Amino acid sequence: QVHLVESGGGLVQPGGSLRLSCAASGNTFINIGTMGWYRQAPGKQRELVAKITRGEFTNYADFVKGRFTISRENTINTMYLKMNSLKPEDTAVYYCNAAQLGTELPGRYWGQGTQVTVSS
Repeated sequence: QVHLVESGGGLVQPGGSLRLSCAASGNTFINIGTMGWYRQAPGKQRELVAKITRGEFTNYADFVKGRFTISRENTINTMYLKMNSLKPEDTAVYYCNAAQLGTELPGRYWGQGTQVTVSS
């Protein structure tokens, strides 16, 4: 079993920055491949924001390209999302997700979510 815990959310003004972290634990983390960040705004479906493979290849949704950066440190089982130039429409609960090796996102492991609010 893999346990994911997000942190780093909060309230920020438009144009500001935040860095989210996702710490993974569990004796099966060695079997984790691609990880990603999803978000869900009120009344909307959950959507993929960015993903990163175990080899650190990345992919971004068009609405965050050039503003967000995903990264991971496999030695400490942690994934990050650096968010710059935040907009009010980025307001959502952000979820960490992890897939087992050989499978794609969405994976079977989810964090509990962290709230990001962009407002003046």
